[in-house]
Amino acid sequence: MGGKDDVHVEPVTQADDISRCFEIAASAFGTQTADGIWMAFNPGWDTPEGKMQGVSRMKSRWATATVDKAGNLNTVFLKVTVPDPDKGEVIAGMAIWVQASMVPGYGDVPEADLTKAMDLDALYPENASMHKYLCQIDKSLTRQRVEAIKEAASQSPPAVLDLELCCVDPAFQRRGAALKLVQWGLDEAVRRGGLEAVTEGSTVGRTVYSQLGFKQDGPEIEYHVDDEFKNRVFPSNVFMRTGRLRTSTT
Repeated sequence: MGGKDDVHVEPVTQADDISRCFEIAASAFGTQTADGIWMAFNPGWDTPEGKMQGVSRMKSRWATATVDKAGNLNTVFLKVTVPDPDKGEVIAGMAIWVQASMVPGYGDVPEADLTKAMDLDALYPENASMHKYLCQIDKSLTRQRVEAIKEAASQSPPAVLDLELCCVDPAFQRRGAALKLVQWGLDEAVRRGGLEAVTEGSTVGRTVYSQLGFKQDGPEIEYHVDDEFKNRVFPSNVFMRTGRLRTSTT
């Protein structure tokens, strides 16, 4: 097994890598932790058809990423690679960083209506109950994130950098891959003008985020759902943020 110095992180530039990225997310959020939210947004993730659909959704998002006024990608898919004796190197982890802003031209503007942001009918055809459930858990999970984006609207630059997703294949965990994926985003936040970095931290993820300067803001995220969904299992998450990151001076 290699060490942390053998771990390299870079943006995904080839569509072929997206299949491996989805596979890693499925291993981490499906098989390993059974994250109820991730699995709800990726029905059939553990079936050939569900995986194909999940990869297709992820590829579409990667391919249609917008740019800000400075030409920076608003949505960056990252991959982290490690040496492999047979293949040379393999993708061991992935992350999605999103520059978000309420001001057009400075990042992706949060979509208030999830049904517009995602094709819920494609996920769950003619299933109004699941559509309602997904909207409710997404609103609960991202409430503080949206508030932070609104706060940033009066700052310069008027944006935040959101760590939307970060995961490492269980076979390659504890080798520094997650730290590299997170540190890349923090460095990028500085490069983009000292943006604040925010995320929703799971029980496992918040340990890594805390090491790199994220602070928990408020108690555990509470999921506000209708009574018909109360018996579902919700993952533990907390909102975390860094504060505005200072740009380097010379």
